[in-house]
Amino acid sequence: QVQLVESGGGLVQAGGSVRLSCAASGSIFSINGMGWYRQAPGESREFVATITSGSSTNYADSVKARFTISRDNAKNTVYLQMNSLKPEDTAVYYCNADISFGRSSRRYWGQGTQVTVSS
Repeated sequence: QVQLVESGGGLVQAGGSVRLSCAASGSIFSINGMGWYRQAPGESREFVATITSGSSTNYADSVKARFTISRDNAKNTVYLQMNSLKPEDTAVYYCNADISFGRSSRRYWGQGTQVTVSS
């Protein structure tokens, strides 16, 4: 059984910073790509950032230069450092991970963590 557990969300003022963490646990052979998505009220879930096993990164245009994704492979953990936050960044943030079990792989999602940015 694999679980992704997110932490670090909360209420922050516009211009502030928040760091999200997402730790994978369970019977994991290896983890390929990891990423963050978000879903605002009444909106579809949208891509935020991804990072490969080799630490290549990709960002949505809306968060470039403000957010930084990173990972600690020894801890099976992915992070999202969010700076210069705006009210429009308010959303539930979800992490995902493409986990390999040797001959097969599967994408898992975390339960989500709320980030609220006040103006």
